[in-house]
Amino acid sequence: MYHYTAIVTCLAIAFYFFTSATVARARRTFGVKLPAISGHPDFERIFRVQMNTLEWMPIFLPSLWLFAIYISDAIAAVLGVIWIIGRIVYFIGYRQAVEKRGPGFGIQALVCIVLWCGALGAAGWKVIH
Repeated sequence: MYHYTAIVTCLAIAFYFFTSATVARARRTFGVKLPAISGHPDFERIFRVQMNTLEWMPIFLPSLWLFAIYISDAIAAVLGVIWIIGRIVYFIGYRQAVEKRGPGFGIQALVCIVLWCGALGAAGWKVIH
């Protein structure tokens, strides 16, 4: 069973829910009415955090699970926690200024590359052997 990966998946979804709630609050704070997605620059940065998180979820989640299946549930979970930390660093930085989003983006992107390459490599190894 993949209990650790399941818990990390739930934490990643909780983080995404948090970003969604933050956008809803920012709409009220900055007066950006639906369906608008632009207006106040502070709102736009918060909105982009949510959308960027959503854009990375289809890369992160399958890679996480395939890594857990082919390599290790525990290692996948640790990498998943690092991905979430990267997303939090991205969130904090991007809220302050566009230029500060880089470190968090780099952390989470590197984790996704490791998960994807590990899953692909391990699956390929199983096919060959």
